[in-house]
Amino acid sequence: MSIPRNIISSVCSLCESAVSLRVTQRGLSAAAHSVIQTDSLKGTPHRKHPGLTNLKTLHLPEELQRGALSIILEAEVNRLSERAQNLTNFLWSRKRAAEDTQLRERAIALEKELLEKEKASHNIEGGRGLETRIKKRVLSELRRKTYHWTPLRYDKDLGVVYMAARLAGGYAAVKRALNEIKKRDSSFWPHSLLDFGSGLGTAVWASHALWGESLKEFVCVDSSGAMNSLAELLLKGGSEKNEPLINQVYFRQFLPVSPKVQSDLVVGAFALSELASQKEREDIVLTLWRKTNAYLVLVENGTKEGHQILMEARETVLKKQDKVIHDPRRPSVFAPCTHELPCPKMAKQPVVPCNFLQPYCPLPLPGNPDKQQEKFSYLILSRVEPVSIEVEKNAESDGLDWARLTAPVLRRAKHVHCHMCCSDGDLKHVVVTARRHGRDMYRCARRSDWGDRLPILQTGDDAQTDSADEPV
Repeated sequence: MSIPRNIISSVCSLCESAVSLRVTQRGLSAAAHSVIQTDSLKGTPHRKHPGLTNLKTLHLPEELQRGALSIILEAEVNRLSERAQNLTNFLWSRKRAAEDTQLRERAIALEKELLEKEKASHNIEGGRGLETRIKKRVLSELRRKTYHWTPLRYDKDLGVVYMAARLAGGYAAVKRALNEIKKRDSSFWPHSLLDFGSGLGTAVWASHALWGESLKEFVCVDSSGAMNSLAELLLKGGSEKNEPLINQVYFRQFLPVSPKVQSDLVVGAFALSELASQKEREDIVLTLWRKTNAYLVLVENGTKEGHQILMEARETVLKKQDKVIHDPRRPSVFAPCTHELPCPKMAKQPVVPCNFLQPYCPLPLPGNPDKQQEKFSYLILSRVEPVSIEVEKNAESDGLDWARLTAPVLRRAKHVHCHMCCSDGDLKHVVVTARRHGRDMYRCARRSDWGDRLPILQTGDDAQTDSADEPV
């Protein structure tokens, strides 16, 4: 039986219309994604999209490096390279001091465990002899298993070793953290800096490199007089005869007393880990927050200990704002967190630190490589809502979710694996494709890396909770 040609023609026409409709719908869908992403870019090239905050390999300012090498050469410290490496390893592996409550809990649990073992093995009821023997074993076990925290006392000799070991890496971490503010809040031009635990003054150099002559006053606070002297010598290029390369820098061994005196920018880099107890850290954090007019920047080693210290500080400021009576402005988390919920990495077992990498060139000393990477954790708290971040506000209104990349971006053929901490407080693994997220977002993802932020349009089925937060 043959089918009339007019019917065949009609069927073909309908099929062509259906195919055309589907193509049009796909085109409209892709166009919708593209419009959203293009609006968030505001005409910015993908390689410079608003979420990029990483810096290329950092070099020390020429004057700072020249001064440091001059001081190190003149000091003639014995076994400098070996001592610098040992100090680096010590600082990286350093833990917090055990709290008294923790020690008591461990002692009680250990005493109970040992007593039960003794009774089971000897089938006895107890007695003074047994109690004395148990207490000695408990003390012995606690001494063996408890981390023995000791404060570092920096004299000039150890200060020079610290300079050789940590000057370049510390500068790189602080500048990378401060660059987050510089990049995202273009209206912020600080006039004053307070640097707690200032050490060799890296925060002064890093902030001056970013904001220049806008900064009119620098107050550096460090309990070590020897470190203050070295920092002041560095500002003079390594020679007491020279004039300071950065003016209006003042050195103190104690924090200013008046709680009403505030600085636009307050920095505490690798300082909280040098405090003996959680109570002392909490008191210092609240004091630093009271002295903050705009931004408080805290930096620590990118270890589990460093991250937990920063999360303690975050919780202290967010939950104990009532103790800051002279400035009622509410704190907010500026970076790296995209939310104020509990850190999802702290809930994982084992705890995985939230850390980032910054490549830098170390001092050109014997045994040093040409390039190294500083692994660090940081926290920026803000009293202000930056009015200049219009791109982020537009992105929020378009349904985009700013997320922080918490691992290296894996670029594959036609798709990109991104592990992120999102604004809903979850760690997610998002596979970004041009078809699903639009060409602009796909290209932005390929240009981003660990530590950058990425605005993701959640389509409902493009993300999954990241149970391991590891690259796949």
